[in-house]
Amino acid sequence: MHIIPRILCCCLLSMPVLAQKKNEAYKLQIRKATSPMKIDGIIDEAAWQSADVATGFHMVLPMDTSAARLRTDVRMTYDDKNLYLVVENYTIGDGPYMVESLRRDFAFLKNDNFLLFMDPFDDQTNGFTFGANAVGAQWDGLMYDGGKVDLSWDNKWTSVVKNYGDKWVFEAAIPFKTIRYKKGITKWGINFSRNDLKTTEKSAWAPVPRQFATASLAYTGSLEWDAAPPAAGSNVSLIPYLLGGIAKDYEKGTPEKYRHDAGLDAKVAITSSLNLDLTVNPDFSQVDVDKQVTNLDRFELFFPEKRQFFLENGDQFSNFGYTTIRPFFSRRIGLGVPIHFGARLSGKLNKDWRLGVMNMQTGKQEETGLPAQNFTVAALQRRVFSRSNLGFIFINKESVNYDPTKAADNKPVYSRYNRNMGLEYNLASSNNFWTGKAMMLKSYSPGKTGHDVAHAANLQYAGKTWNISWQHEYVGRNYNAEVGYVPRQGYIKMAPQITHLFLPLSGKVLSHGPQVTTTWFFDEKLNRTDNETMLNYGIVFRKRNTLNIWASNTYIKLLQPFDPTNTGKDSLRIGTQHGWNTAGADYVSKPQSLFTYALSARYGGYYANGTRLMTNTELGYRFQPYVSIAISANYNYINLPKPWGDNSFWLVGPRLDVTMTNTLFFTGFMQYNGQQKNMNLNTRFQWRYRPASDLFIVYTDNYLPEPFYVKNRALVVKLVYWLNI
Repeated sequence: MHIIPRILCCCLLSMPVLAQKKNEAYKLQIRKATSPMKIDGIIDEAAWQSADVATGFHMVLPMDTSAARLRTDVRMTYDDKNLYLVVENYTIGDGPYMVESLRRDFAFLKNDNFLLFMDPFDDQTNGFTFGANAVGAQWDGLMYDGGKVDLSWDNKWTSVVKNYGDKWVFEAAIPFKTIRYKKGITKWGINFSRNDLKTTEKSAWAPVPRQFATASLAYTGSLEWDAAPPAAGSNVSLIPYLLGGIAKDYEKGTPEKYRHDAGLDAKVAITSSLNLDLTVNPDFSQVDVDKQVTNLDRFELFFPEKRQFFLENGDQFSNFGYTTIRPFFSRRIGLGVPIHFGARLSGKLNKDWRLGVMNMQTGKQEETGLPAQNFTVAALQRRVFSRSNLGFIFINKESVNYDPTKAADNKPVYSRYNRNMGLEYNLASSNNFWTGKAMMLKSYSPGKTGHDVAHAANLQYAGKTWNISWQHEYVGRNYNAEVGYVPRQGYIKMAPQITHLFLPLSGKVLSHGPQVTTTWFFDEKLNRTDNETMLNYGIVFRKRNTLNIWASNTYIKLLQPFDPTNTGKDSLRIGTQHGWNTAGADYVSKPQSLFTYALSARYGGYYANGTRLMTNTELGYRFQPYVSIAISANYNYINLPKPWGDNSFWLVGPRLDVTMTNTLFFTGFMQYNGQQKNMNLNTRFQWRYRPASDLFIVYTDNYLPEPFYVKNRALVVKLVYWLNI
């Protein structure tokens, strides 16, 4: 089996790469402002009148072979403190703009919007994005992996959107202290993207092939400065918080617990492109609770990280590896135990080198005997060729002053340490048609040697009509990533996939075509344990509604006992074999309507010759731009032989979003989980009283549905203030 990763690695490393940037000819000159600037959506400053204009946008959807129907004019200028942007988004016809709400970091395809993609190092890999929808909701994020966007990044900048009869104008001021760039570089990568739902047109200034997101940094043009951008100067931000709260556990019958905490985050710019983040006694009480699911899986479920300290600029750590082979998963740190302090140094050393180092210290937990632990992660990345890179990662988890042999008899035993080291090569061709990854990991744990490595590789070709990919994985039975997400050990996986699209020149259908995916699992002796083959036919309509129809064949040989309902009734035995066929369909309505919906259903076999029916419905209505109402309902009906019998599981979740202004938000949602017999209520009020400074009021409740009984509830008030020094 080891010959396969070697062949793939050779293919990845030898893939032809071109140094020439695709859209090198697209250039926008930026000159220093000749007048004071006021962010008001009115283009009356002298600096705007003399600024160069980026116009003549290119259509990306529905076709990428013509000029955009809608005119978009972009101007940029700067002074000693800020980078300025003004955009005139011209429209066709009457009627209101299409937006979800005034909520920050909106869904791109569900709003009339304009976005800026900026690559200050012109390395076509990392950057920043800023933008707004047609009523002024802001969008900002960090860019990584050549076109992915991390919207958890939140920083200080100001913007205004002003509506006119034939256009809407977006004007913004982005402080140089907000972004990271290398001193002296006078050419940045840049592109502008526009989405208009009434015409269903997506466009970009520098042309982008339709199969790629307009965020793809491989297709940026150039922002050419008349002089080197001004140095950001001293750049230190202190972000303290004060918190008060009350919580009560009705199940345990304990008295109310009162909270009164304070903590501090700090951001220190070591250089204009390298940042130090510090945190002392962090609190994440304002973060959304996890979305509940009906769990019918044999392995640990994945729930995404939502805590901003771990997300911001953390792609070097969290994206190392693959979806189910993550050597570092930040949710292993500080969930259920206090984080005392942490530090992270991250950013660019120069155009080719990128560094990330993080250290976190947690406290001990007397109730479970969990010792205080220290977590260290270090990642180094080197750009090779035009857009590819080599990466190294080291992860160390250490239990502080802990001896497993002296653990109390009634307490779990924890490891003294766990370490991981890894290398990976990320391929990205200059035109983005070829992407891939080759990776090797090794773990170090007390008492575990041999079969403690993991390696994987994939290669993907993304053409306009053909998308072909191959991926394989190997995880040894003793590979151990205690700070990672690796739900399965001791397997070999192969997963080829092929998609073909037909692109009609006219009519209601934008694209359609078949996709075949097959996934095979083997044990380390190459004995088959699982496989699934799926045939899908997808249709994308010009109004952006979508339909997918699919059928699959599944085979599973159980390697450990498994309860097919996850309710604790009984378990199927090790070694039993199960196979079935399933058919399903998914439909998502067009985003232009005030009422939107998504429907999906599947029916087929299940374990032990049983059957499973699943339906999922998501309904939404918006009173734009202030109120958005949504409800999701998931139903599973499983018929099995005794002792399980008939099983019905409901999962229902209504949600209300009220955006009174683009600085005042209220969110309330409920989750009823029939499998877990739990009802959760969560409400959050947020007031952004100044840029990046917030007041949060969060209320949570958990109920036992039958009989209706309060399990626990909590109220938290948190004040955050961002201070630049």
